[in-house]
Amino acid sequence: MRAGLMLCDLVSINGAFIGVYISNLDAMRDAGLLLPSDPLVALRFLLLFNLAAVLVFTFNGLYEMRRGASRVDEAFKVLTSVSLTTVMALLINTLLPELGAVDLPWSRDVLAWSWLIALFGCVALRVVHRWVVVWLHRYGIDTRRILLVGAREPGLLVWNTIRRRPDLGYRVQGFLSDSAPIGTIIEGLPVLGRTAQLGRVVRATQADEVIIALSGRSTQNLMEIISLAEDEAVEIKVYPDTFQLITNNDVSIGDLSDLPLVSVKNAALDIPWNRALKRAMDVVVSSILLLVAAPLMLLIALAIRLDSKGPIFFLQERMGMDVQPFWMLKFRTMRVDAEALGTWTTPNDPRVTRVGRVLRSSSLDELPQLINVLIGQMSLVGPRPEQPRWIEQFSQQIPRYMRRHKEKAGLTGWAQVNGLRGDTSIEDRTRYDLYYIENWSLLLDIKIILRTIANLLTGKQENAY
Repeated sequence: MRAGLMLCDLVSINGAFIGVYISNLDAMRDAGLLLPSDPLVALRFLLLFNLAAVLVFTFNGLYEMRRGASRVDEAFKVLTSVSLTTVMALLINTLLPELGAVDLPWSRDVLAWSWLIALFGCVALRVVHRWVVVWLHRYGIDTRRILLVGAREPGLLVWNTIRRRPDLGYRVQGFLSDSAPIGTIIEGLPVLGRTAQLGRVVRATQADEVIIALSGRSTQNLMEIISLAEDEAVEIKVYPDTFQLITNNDVSIGDLSDLPLVSVKNAALDIPWNRALKRAMDVVVSSILLLVAAPLMLLIALAIRLDSKGPIFFLQERMGMDVQPFWMLKFRTMRVDAEALGTWTTPNDPRVTRVGRVLRSSSLDELPQLINVLIGQMSLVGPRPEQPRWIEQFSQQIPRYMRRHKEKAGLTGWAQVNGLRGDTSIEDRTRYDLYYIENWSLLLDIKIILRTIANLLTGKQENAY
């Protein structure tokens, strides 16, 4: 659906700019403008122009695929995006000669008519796209399975709102209620279980979204219900009747037709498109870094071999996504018998070798983990993986600790660039890891990677020992 919407926008924008440009060729010649004869000039411009258009539309939130979003709001976003794309077209055309390429001649009329036709084209094709999506929803395509927590007035209000809008593609599976008997049919919808059974019911119904619509519950009770679904691959939303109970959470307003909802969990990485985007960046960046760093890695391997007896690499079992074990690669920085002498690394650890101390302080010992990233066991950015023996202990001591294992472990992470590594608070690390998971975006990944590189180049490696 998202790819189809993107195609509609690109067809509209390219059709408008190319069509208006071609239809005005004679007028531009008569005006004395020199037209390039090489078709590569136009192709080069169009490639950069389309890339800029996709980025502008994406950053304006036009591919978020929110169901029930206001069409008026969308039209204003399209107006902003088409206008910015037009400005980008001018900027690209101006910069091409600076890059040794030929620019395209423009006239004011061509630019104005291109902008206007592109605007109306985008809006019109988006309306057609919506009609197609509604038609597909009626046949069960691109639907979302919903569970409603609460079968009293707030829950019934949400259910009736969804029932009035079948075009949105929501398929409510049933209620979870602590008051109505299991199996009871309430306004045509069954009660599937108690709130304490939320995780089990999510798995049984393969739900995509959980909407909590309760009233009169304590803050602690509401957060306990939310935590039951956090480890599942579902979005969690709360009807605003209980909004005042979760003021300590990072929330964002979404909507279901005319009924506002509050998103508690950002399930961005549960969306296949986002996972594919993140994986593509992992493959491309790790491949480039492995090629660039190969000579340095060879020198490090030689230094380790000359400094102390033992293997060059150190393999240790760590727990990754869905608590699956994998062998994490590192350059060996300790004596061969290090694990027998202790478990947790501390400042001035006597087990660390001379070369190892330099590698740890600069984080160069982590370079082989680019191989783990390339083969898909890790990601460039994510929570750092822990050893199996610590997982059970931490999961019992730290609330929501296991949530960090619902994503791939990372070579670097939000906690690490904020100095939380080595012998630092596990609670603080978990809090930073959960913030990253619940606020993921490609831009945040890029920010963390850039901060990691900056820390590496400046030697600002807090708690690296």
